[in-house]
Amino acid sequence: MEAYVAGDARAFERLFRSLAPSIRAFFQRSVGQAAVAEDLLQTTFLKIHAARAAWRRGERLRPWAFTIAARVRVDWFRRAGRGDPELEADAGETDPGADPGDALLAEERAERVREALARLPEPQRAVVHLHRFEGMTFADIGKVLGISEGAAKLRAFRAYGQLRALLSDLVLEDGR
Repeated sequence: MEAYVAGDARAFERLFRSLAPSIRAFFQRSVGQAAVAEDLLQTTFLKIHAARAAWRRGERLRPWAFTIAARVRVDWFRRAGRGDPELEADAGETDPGADPGDALLAEERAERVREALARLPEPQRAVVHLHRFEGMTFADIGKVLGISEGAAKLRAFRAYGQLRALLSDLVLEDGR
């Protein structure tokens, strides 16, 4: 980011390659439409470009970029008048040498998890995504979403509790 702020155009390419997959996944899980997720990704990077001078040297880049992405997401929800969009099911990749029965079972479980995530309220779903899939701390999630660390923890606690309840039969099947 330092190189990009200093004017290195190639640094933007590296920045985009580094952040785009995670931000795209964040939008895909939030809005459930690949085309909309791609538009929101582009909007986010336009805003990152416009705000690059506001980035402070030494500031952690991922939370800063996800803060911008979270605001783009909220703006989209407001404009679209959507309170809690459903997620599209992602096509899972399978190992060609794997047992087809195992692959089918894994896909069914993945679909159940996607459906359970889709049933969460959007604020809880966003916290789960940032925590579980992006590996962010609750302090960073709070900064990204403009809430306190405690509120982020509470949303996660409630979301994970709801997911445990919705998916309890899967846990019992595995014996874990």
